[in-house]
Amino acid sequence: MTKSIDFSKYSSIKIGPVVDVFLIDEMQPLPKNHFLIGGANNLLVSDNPPPLSMLSKKFDYLHLEDDRLFVGGATKSGRIFSYCKKHNIKGFEYLSKLPGTLGGLIKMNAGMKDDEIFNNLIKIKTVDGYILKEDINHGYRFTDIETIVYEAVFKIERGFDKEKLAIFAKMRKNQPSLPSAGSVFKNPDGDYAGRLIEAVGLKGYKKGRASFSEVHANFLVNEGGASFEDALFLIELAKKRVFEKYSILLEKEVIIVT
Repeated sequence: MTKSIDFSKYSSIKIGPVVDVFLIDEMQPLPKNHFLIGGANNLLVSDNPPPLSMLSKKFDYLHLEDDRLFVGGATKSGRIFSYCKKHNIKGFEYLSKLPGTLGGLIKMNAGMKDDEIFNNLIKIKTVDGYILKEDINHGYRFTDIETIVYEAVFKIERGFDKEKLAIFAKMRKNQPSLPSAGSVFKNPDGDYAGRLIEAVGLKGYKKGRASFSEVHANFLVNEGGASFEDALFLIELAKKRVFEKYSILLEKEVIIVT
C-alpha cells in the first residue's frame, strides 16, 4: 500500500515533489534502494528522489509497563511530550519544541543542548530484534543505525520539569518562524555553526526564495516557493565559505534526499 505525499506541504521546509510513498505496516527490512522518511522535519527532498518508504500508523503508540516506556517508531514527538507531561515523566521536556517522529529522533539522536533522546534510552526494536543502547555507536546528533527503528524502550523517572520546559520555549523564540528544516549544520566542537555562517557574510543571504534566516543564520528558510536547487546552493555555499575562511568543514544536520 502507498500514500501520496506532497512534500511542499508535508515537509517542514515546504520543498519537494508529490510522491507515492510505500507504507510499512509490518516488521520487515527496508525495501531495496528505498529511503525511509518519518515526519520530514529535517529533510530536503529533491524533485527526483529515490523510492520512499514510511512506517504506517500501526507503529504509532505509547504504553507504560512498570518503569519502562514503550514508543512506536511512527509516534510523533508532540504526542510523546504530551504523554510524558500527563504522566509526570521527566527527561522528555525538550520534545515540546522539537518536531519529528520517534524513529527519526532516535536515528539522529535528536535533542536540545545536553538533553537528547539517548539519555533515557534502554533499547530499540528492529527487524533483527532488540538492540541495547550500549551496542549502538552514538554521539552528538549522530548514530550508526542503518535499520528501521520499529520501537524504542525508555527508562522513566517521575518529575516533569516545568523549569526546563520554559528554558526550551525561550530557546525556540530565538529561531525563525518561517518554514525550515531545523538547524542546517551541526555545531563544530567549541563553536557554533550560526556564528560561522554569519561571520562569512551569509546571514540573511538569499538565493531565489530560500535564505539563511536573519533571525538565526544556521536556519535555512523558505520565504515562499523556494526550490530544492536554491536551498542546496546555499548549503554548499556556506560549507565552502566557512572552510575557506576557517578550515572548518561544516557537517550537515539536514538530510538531503536525492
